[in-house]
Amino acid sequence: MTHRLITSGGSFTVNLWDAQDTKVFVKFSKPAVDDGTTLNGRPVRAFVTGAPVFDEAVAWMDCKVRHHLDLGTHTLFVGEVVGAAINVDDARSASMSDTRMKYGGVKRH
Repeated sequence: MTHRLITSGGSFTVNLWDAQDTKVFVKFSKPAVDDGTTLNGRPVRAFVTGAPVFDEAVAWMDCKVRHHLDLGTHTLFVGEVVGAAINVDDARSASMSDTRMKYGGVKRH
């Protein structure tokens, strides 16, 4: 689903989360529910590209797709940062190891 949204919209955001708020990762291991103002119950808003930026993000980057590279099971999207902000000065952004989750990848059909 994310691949389709990035391809059709031509943009994406990178949202960094506080290391103390890792439950959000579990919510997004399932398909997202968009009600127009939230994704999976987390408030979002649009900036330059219209792609969702989470209000609760420690920092974010709004990106326009400039190139994509098909790598077989995945696509690498290269984006130009057209908007960005840091919302919290003293938080440490989360990494995958903070979630205790593992990513094994999913083959596209």
